[in-house]
Amino acid sequence: ASSLWSITFGLACCAFEVLAAGASRFDIDRFGAGVFRAGPRQCDVMIVAGTICVKMNDCIKRLYAQMPEPKYVIAMGNCAISGGIFYYDTYSVTKGTDALGISVDVYIPGCPPKPEAMIAGVVKLINKIRGKK
Repeated sequence: ASSLWSITFGLACCAFEVLAAGASRFDIDRFGAGVFRAGPRQCDVMIVAGTICVKMNDCIKRLYAQMPEPKYVIAMGNCAISGGIFYYDTYSVTKGTDALGISVDVYIPGCPPKPEAMIAGVVKLINKIRGKK
């Protein structure tokens, strides 16, 4: 809970907000969550940020399966939560991370959510891991 390493699966504009949360102005590293890894084998948390297209479904499932236990998922942005504005007009957009069969631990709504919301979501996940309400 005190050093979450995340694999950032940035698919659209929400990924820029994840990067901003890691920069010096917001400094998510003070919560122990500033280490972003490129590979799933070293990660505790998957941050799904952005629109999930149908072609990315297998990739997300594969990366999630490769993460060691215990593993957690943060769905960041309306597109990662429910498909967002693109779901109703496009045949190639998945209706959120839950539709892939991946259980989400923390939802961060917004289009795109601000870095402060990202930090609040990470703190919520830390409290969940520690067993606090």
